[in-house]
Formats: sequence, structure tokens, C-alpha cells
Amino acid sequence: MDDKPRSAAPVKTAKHPDAAGRHRQPRWWLTLALTYVIAAVAGFAAKAVNMPLPFMLGPFFVMAALSIFGFRSVLVPMGRELGQVAIGVAVGMRFTPSVLAAMSGLLPAMVLGTIYVVIFTMAAAFLFKPLAKVDDVTAFFATAAGGVADMATVAKDYGGAAGSVAVVHAMRVSGVVALVPFLVVLFGEPGNAPDSAAVGSHWLLVIVSLALGYLMARLLKPTPLPNPWLVGPIFMGIIIGVLGLYAVKIPPLLINIAQIMLGTWLGCQFKRDLLAALPRVTFAALVISLFMIGCAAAGAVVLTLATGLPYPTSFLSLAPAAVTEMVVTAQVMHLEAEVVTAFHVMRIAVVSSTVLIVFKFYLRLRGGSIGPGV
Repeated sequence: MDDKPRSAAPVKTAKHPDAAGRHRQPRWWLTLALTYVIAAVAGFAAKAVNMPLPFMLGPFFVMAALSIFGFRSVLVPMGRELGQVAIGVAVGMRFTPSVLAAMSGLLPAMVLGTIYVVIFTMAAAFLFKPLAKVDDVTAFFATAAGGVADMATVAKDYGGAAGSVAVVHAMRVSGVVALVPFLVVLFGEPGNAPDSAAVGSHWLLVIVSLALGYLMARLLKPTPLPNPWLVGPIFMGIIIGVLGLYAVKIPPLLINIAQIMLGTWLGCQFKRDLLAALPRVTFAALVISLFMIGCAAAGAVVLTLATGLPYPTSFLSLAPAAVTEMVVTAQVMHLEAEVVTAFHVMRIAVVSSTVLIVFKFYLRLRGGSIGPGV
């Protein structure tokens, strides 16, 4: 049997007659403006009450609530991707030659940390299956530490329920994003890492940096590399910083806008019809999210004792969420964003290349097997 899942034959679908002109309709523009006005107001309100990561969490909480109650939002095309470009360039420029040299000493911890994440996500699959009453395929890919699109697609190829997988990943990422900043503040304290190697912002260099980051993302888009919109700009930032081409700081205004884009997108993933159709899966996803956060918190204690990293940095490095959200959390809270980035990039690389091997091992532990039709 081939290790690589076979994709279903492409199916041609007719476009909705209004799809081509939807961006020209006044109602579309009004809803777009309303969506981001609400998100921005939520961000400033969250900042006023001293909420951690206000410009991402404020829009996230408000838009999630509105989506659950049936509000049909409109998102800026590629808003999340462009927000990731700004975050990626800002983080990448922190990788100076001295930082990279120091990071090499953390390589064994990154490998062991990734193995630990794979182990506790597999344990979560064993817990999730009876709670949600789903099949083995759905249980495994719903809790695997990969991207939601990748895991849902592979689960569907192997006969799992892609909708349930998407719900669990949305709940997991959202739960981590919602809880981790508060836990970092509660059990640690914001760090004092500098925003970048630069002391100020030069708008021309900022624009050049963002354009280069966008170009790198575009170049990596056709490759199998996960999340090129974040990883590509990080690579470009590293190239700029290591070669010493120039030094620039991405302005806080752009970082705040990027947070609003990310938080709004994440909140809008809570579709009322999908959650209502899968109430048991939704409840099980909440339980599993708390289980994974607890495992990450416990593992962070060991990582801190073994490496001397601050506990908040260790926690974010092992947190079972998307790399974008954890990196922006570290960036905004002045933690070691480059360390968090390195741990999550390692996790992405290992999980994306071994997920089917781990899946087969999981099935053997369950006493099952992969169907002959796959």
C-alpha cells in the first residue's frame, strides 16, 4: 500500500452566478466594513481592560460570538495571509547569527519536544474517540498536531469525517489562543526580548521587507512546505538579518492590524450550522483542547528545567496551536519569539512528514487496519 494518501479525482463545479460580481455589490462592501469596524472596536475595548494580546483576542471573542449567533461576516481577501507576512518578517529579523548559534544548542530539546507533542496528541485521540463516538480515522486526524486543512483532507481520503476534524482543530486552536495568553500572564510574566534588531522604523525599508516577505511566500506556495505565508517571510527575515543587509523594525501599527486580521479570521470559523450539527463532537473537542493544554503546561515545566528557558516561552513552544497564533503571542508579549518559531517549525516538519507512519502505529495500537479501498 502506498504511504501517500490518494486524492480523489477533481470534480468540476459550476460557479454561483453571483460569485464573479459579489465584490462589486454595495452590501458586500458594507458587511466588510462592518466586520472590521466591530473587530477594531473589540480590539481597543480589550486593550482598555488590559486583556493580554488585545488586538487578536478581542476580535476573536466578539466575532466568534457573532458567528455562533448567525452573523455572516465578510473577510478581507488574503487578510490573514498578509497579516502572517508582517508577523513573519518581524520575527525572522530577530534571527541574527548569534541567535542562530544559540538556537543550535536547543536542537535536541526541539526534537524531544516534538516527539512529546506527537505522543500526547495520540493519547488525545484515544480519549476523543469514545467521547465523540467517532471512528479511529476521524479521532486520529482530529487530534493530530497538523494544520486543519491538511488533516481534514487526509482524513477524508482515508474515510474519516472531514467536518468533525475541522471542528476539533478549530476548537483546539481557538481554545489555546483564548487561554494561553492568560495562563502566560498568570503563571509567568511578559518578557523583555526586543522587537527586532533595529531601534526604529523606516517606512521605505518596511515596505521593501514586506514585499520581499510576500514574494518569498509566493515562491514557496507551490511547495509542500506547510503555511508558506508565515514560514516564507520568516525565512526572508532571517536572510535579511543574517546577511546584515539592513535593520528595520516592523511598526506596532502593522503588528496590531495583523492581529486584527488573524483574530477576525479565527473567530469567523465558528459557524453556527456546523457546531449545531455536531454537538457531541464540539463538546469532546473542548475537553480534548483542555487535555492538550494541560499536557503542554506539564511538558513546559520539564523543558524549562532542562534548558533554562523561561516558562512562558516553553509553554508557547509546546502549545498545541497553529504556529502563527503562538508566534504572534510571543512577539507581542516580548517573549523569545524566535525560540517559539523554531519549536513549531520543527513540529510542522516532523508531523507533516511522519503523520501517516504515526497513523499506522495508532491503528495497530487500536487493533484496527487501513481499509483496502484507500
